[in-house]
Amino acid sequence: RTMKLPFVQVDAFADAPFTGNPAAVILLDAWLDDALLQAIAAENNVSETAFLIPASGDADFELRWFTPSCEVVMCGHATLASGHHMLSQNDAREVRFRTRKAGILTVGRAERGYTLNLPAWIAEPKPLPELLATIGVTQADTFWHPHRYSLIVLESAAAVRALTPDFRAMARFGDWLTIVTAPGDGDASGAEVVSRAFAPGGGIDEDPVTGSAHAVLTPYWAARLGKDSFTAYQASARGGHVHCTLSGDRVILRGECVTVIEGEFSL
Repeated sequence: RTMKLPFVQVDAFADAPFTGNPAAVILLDAWLDDALLQAIAAENNVSETAFLIPASGDADFELRWFTPSCEVVMCGHATLASGHHMLSQNDAREVRFRTRKAGILTVGRAERGYTLNLPAWIAEPKPLPELLATIGVTQADTFWHPHRYSLIVLESAAAVRALTPDFRAMARFGDWLTIVTAPGDGDASGAEVVSRAFAPGGGIDEDPVTGSAHAVLTPYWAARLGKDSFTAYQASARGGHVHCTLSGDRVILRGECVTVIEGEFSL
């Protein structure tokens, strides 16, 4: 017997199709076997597939995310995409997601797009010379967060854009997100902060726009810029704008979404 699963694909942190970061969103009645969830995510072959089931109590849904090769601790863009999809079906002001390792995450309506409420992850200074070698850099400020997020700070946005990482060498670190960032340079993006994010060990050489990376970037740049809110641009080939605010121990990101595919996944 064929199982039909409602399926949408959403470009998150995007104001037009083919920009931002694609995420698949699949609503289930109950959890399927983990191996099947992983196989579906591999078939979708986008940065993350978000799976939801109805919840009760402090959340509306339970939420998990899979890359084409593994389950992740937290995914911001697929959470934003999930919120966009669910809020497009009702008049609610927000939707709450219970996750296994990142706590409760909330997506709410904004005047333009949506807000995404994530934990603020503060990365601590740590030498990472072998990682720097994979991006062709010998000197930079480097930081580490125990959820396997590294932060590399370069002097210029041009240097960030010019990077050509050795993805095979970087993949040897395993499921590890490497964020490279610099101050904005007054280009057409108009952003105060520019970044790129790489996770070849997690099945994604370069992630187009990474919500969870901004959970790390926001505390760092809020302290460095001396203000709680700023504009950011992830300078991937697709590109995406993220408005970032530090609010206590939370990060509030704002962005838009566009649904590009609606249909059914057949098993």
